Amino acid sequence: MLQVNHINTFIGRKKIVKDVSFRVNPGSIVGLIGPNGAGKTTIMKTILGLTKFTGKISVENKSVTENDHGALTRVGALIEHPAIYPFLTGLENLKLYSLDEADMNHVVSLLGMTSYINNKSKDYSMGMKQKLGIAIALLNKPQLVILDEPMNGLDIEATILIRKIIKQYAAQGSAFLISSHVLGELQKVMTNVLLITEGKIIVDQPIDEFNRVSHQQFRLLTEDMPATEKLFRDNRIPITKTDNYLLIARDQSYPVQDILYSHHIRLLELSPQGLNFEQTIVSLLEQQRRQNHEK
Repeated sequence: MLQVNHINTFIGRKKIVKDVSFRVNPGSIVGLIGPNGAGKTTIMKTILGLTKFTGKISVENKSVTENDHGALTRVGALIEHPAIYPFLTGLENLKLYSLDEADMNHVVSLLGMTSYINNKSKDYSMGMKQKLGIAIALLNKPQLVILDEPMNGLDIEATILIRKIIKQYAAQGSAFLISSHVLGELQKVMTNVLLITEGKIIVDQPIDEFNRVSHQQFRLLTEDMPATEKLFRDNRIPITKTDNYLLIARDQSYPVQDILYSHHIRLLELSPQGLNFEQTIVSLLEQQRRQNHEK
């Protein structure tokens, strides 16, 4: 559905996106995750032909180029803020983009917007505007939907509804690329994880594989934790601090025991430890920052 090959995106002379490659298959829901300034929104704008870039982007085997949106006729998008005309009603805004009235009415009903769709959108709450922006992205039965922070301003009920709709469209073959800081919600819908930091992708995995790897850690406690931490850093063993413990990768469990023994530091506890999704993301970003600092 979407193929991104070795794209680099510049803002002025600064390279924001650095040699990024990935694909989004029909029916998949890809979560684009990363800290502020990592390049998530820039990647989405680049895919939509809104920025200058090098490399190749194709949607349904049609090439995307800057300011030439012929390949994007079956792509729906919500980037940063909904593109809404405030003095038009919600329905009038939708009509500007709709090619199929029956489909438009279906989207309005699906999103639960019937009661206010004929009101001027300037009077909408933040959550209502967000739903209108999502409705615009879902018009005309898109094959690829790009959503930047779609849960912004939504209450719990609306968030659950949007999650259900995304799954429903994906089950019908639509592909999704979604960025969000609400990792708990994104985890509930996505099929694949794209983790980006400093313009580079450091993880590109199916969510099941990602979750399996994230549980392959051990919790470690010794009689001298400051000395242990320094020892591990000196030996370039990736660690994460949590409470009074250190977390290490499963495959490091035997080497660290040897290191501790050779330095006469007594091991008090070494036990399997599963991280939740947010903790795993933070751990990976911390490891990446350490590696970059060491370089």
